[in-house]
Amino acid sequence: MSATTFTAAPRRRSALRAMTRTELRLMLREPITFFWGIGFPALVLIVLGAIPSDRRPSAHYGGASLVSVYVPILVSFAVAMVALNGLPPQLAGYRERGILRRLRTTPVGALRLVAAQLAVYLVMATCSTLLLLAIGRFAFGVGLPDQWLLYLLELAFTITAMLALGVLIASLASGSRVANACGAIVFFPMMFFAGLWVPREAMGTVLRHISDFTPLGAGVGAMQDASRGVALAPAHLIVLLVYAVACVGLAIQSFRWE
Repeated sequence: MSATTFTAAPRRRSALRAMTRTELRLMLREPITFFWGIGFPALVLIVLGAIPSDRRPSAHYGGASLVSVYVPILVSFAVAMVALNGLPPQLAGYRERGILRRLRTTPVGALRLVAAQLAVYLVMATCSTLLLLAIGRFAFGVGLPDQWLLYLLELAFTITAMLALGVLIASLASGSRVANACGAIVFFPMMFFAGLWVPREAMGTVLRHISDFTPLGAGVGAMQDASRGVALAPAHLIVLLVYAVACVGLAIQSFRWE
């Protein structure tokens, strides 16, 4: 086996790390992305928590407070913002400007740019989740999830499914503006069924069943169960897994590099 074989993998990892750092620096130059992905969900939670009645347990929400109900919803909001409104126009814009096409002719490869983008948005979603949990716990007394490992697993499934959907939108859109519009069109109904305007606990039976079959609705339901120590509902994870696998498969088939 040649020395080239031994050195190829470290070089690929080094190239991916360098590209991820570059993408992160580029994103830091656009604070609006961080505001909507990290700052805005935290701001909404602070506004909700500032209302004393929202911090009291309510039978309307199964004995939980409105603030504790909204923590997983705002986590899903942050995930949806980066996955549907950040990732698709960025990737579609790179293709529109010919960056992906040019990278494919270099040893670095265009696939590493996609991987770097996914890594950056994964970090953003994780930071937003930790910030929301910290604000809920230390500012408003919201308990941390009773089942931490299960919560993290369900969060990972939710992020994976939504990023896969974002890549699918980027693969089908002809340009950054179209990708941005498509992401926004998908975002609002997703957030409705996640409970942003009407919490899932206050939804009727039909709406809640529909919510259970959407990625964010299933993700919020799963995270709320884990927060309260309720046993795992396999249906939620199955829904998220189906969305992730289906979107990845379709994106691989339809993604255009130029």
